[in-house]
Amino acid sequence: MQTITLQCRLALFGLLLGFSAMAQEPLDSPPPPTKLIVAHRGASGYLPEHTLEAKALAVGLGADYLEQDLVLTRDDRLVVFHDLTLERMTDVASVFPQRQRADGHYYVIDFALEELLRLRVHEGTQVTDAGEQAIYPARFPPTLGTFRLHTLEQELELIQGLEHSTGRRIGIYPELKSPWFHRQEGKDLSRAVLEVLQRYGYGSRDDALFLQSFDHPELVRVHESLLPEFGMQLKLVQLIADNAWQETWELGEDGVWRPYDYTWMHEAAGFERLARVVDGVGPAWNMLLDQDDAGALQPRLRWVREAHAAGLVVHPYTFRREAEQLPPTVGDFDGMLQLFLETLDVDGVFTDFPDLVADFLRRRH
Repeated sequence: MQTITLQCRLALFGLLLGFSAMAQEPLDSPPPPTKLIVAHRGASGYLPEHTLEAKALAVGLGADYLEQDLVLTRDDRLVVFHDLTLERMTDVASVFPQRQRADGHYYVIDFALEELLRLRVHEGTQVTDAGEQAIYPARFPPTLGTFRLHTLEQELELIQGLEHSTGRRIGIYPELKSPWFHRQEGKDLSRAVLEVLQRYGYGSRDDALFLQSFDHPELVRVHESLLPEFGMQLKLVQLIADNAWQETWELGEDGVWRPYDYTWMHEAAGFERLARVVDGVGPAWNMLLDQDDAGALQPRLRWVREAHAAGLVVHPYTFRREAEQLPPTVGDFDGMLQLFLETLDVDGVFTDFPDLVADFLRRRH
């Protein structure tokens, strides 16, 4: 009970902090710049990612949109979880020690929802020579708290409840997580997501919703086939990965799966092609920077301008305050935000620290 109380207090603190900051704004001040603050997996700089506590805290800290990575369970339930596998964020190895695949990983899709709800979610860890260590040591300790997985339905009910109680419009930014993988497993992730979104009242371009994916062929399918079938019109966003990550795989006409090539998405003609399917692009922030021979950063202004010229919004990911997560030669998080929100003039950012972005925008305004 004490742990649950602590988590509730953390979420309540975030809500009060956010409302207090809004209350201090002068009544006659003009509206702030329209730069979207997308809480990357919630307020994940402060609480374990994709927990309901992290989502409530993000709302209180000023986020405009909450991100939901979506993965299907064995019994076809949508859970809000970033990875296809469970070991980075949960105690699955101790609860289900014999359920890993031959590759050593414990896949979400191999578990029923009831089983997944038994797992304890913690801050992300990685195995090093010194043993299992927190990926971000200054964040919420992995050994503390009793956090759980949750379904997309549970998160939408939290969001809609907070919209009712706060009077705020809270956007959602769900991601179709590796539809190609789900297809290999015999599951239609996109159809499952649209069914839940429609059931909870989403379906118009006027909704505060962006549906995103790294999988371009799947976004084409959603745009050309599934949305018309469901009678829905949603804003879509193409996430862009580095080819080396092998983030998305595509089935060729020869029946062989190969890594998807994102190169064309960085060209002017590519933006025009994308604009026929999606409303925005989500590049990694380092894709918008070059570094000259002297080590100075050169923002890729033309990249953003060409995307805007094609009618696309630009929402880069992921903005973190840790020193090792900042661009080279940028001294602090404010400097990073100034570079992207002002110099490059992107339309919004994905961040683990929504309060810091909100504070930056208030101060610059």
